[in-house]
Amino acid sequence: MDSKKYIDVSQNLIKAAEIAIESLKRFPPKEWDNVSFNHTLNCCFERLFLIKNPEPKYRNLRSLKYLEKEVFTRFQEGAGENIEEFWRRIKEEGLPNKRTNKLKKILKLKKINNDFEYDFVIDVIVSYRQEGLITEEEVILLNKYLGVFELKNM
Repeated sequence: MDSKKYIDVSQNLIKAAEIAIESLKRFPPKEWDNVSFNHTLNCCFERLFLIKNPEPKYRNLRSLKYLEKEVFTRFQEGAGENIEEFWRRIKEEGLPNKRTNKLKKILKLKKINNDFEYDFVIDVIVSYRQEGLITEEEVILLNKYLGVFELKNM
């Protein structure tokens, strides 16, 4: 029998995965072609299936944590109408998940700490600037932090 905590976490994650699918369908990214869109949507449906139908050995909080990361990563790191819709709906549904601004954390600490943060900055710096989520001054600072990290880790 599953614990109450496992059931609560899995039910919240099911809602979040369903919101992810609905948000993507309602606001498909304009820059994506049909292949990219369908692939991403299929991945969302696969995650939803795995959350609802885990193999017995994966029916635990640790496995749910991995699935949670898969569901939320795109919505933590991306930008656009579907991202905003996703977070609006998460809040509206009263789900416990919060959007974290990794870039603000990096800018506050004035450094990139690890490969994950490095990859994140590389992935979002251009789109965040184009969408006005960061200023030109912040772009300059982030490029400086990227350079320092690269030198340190060569």
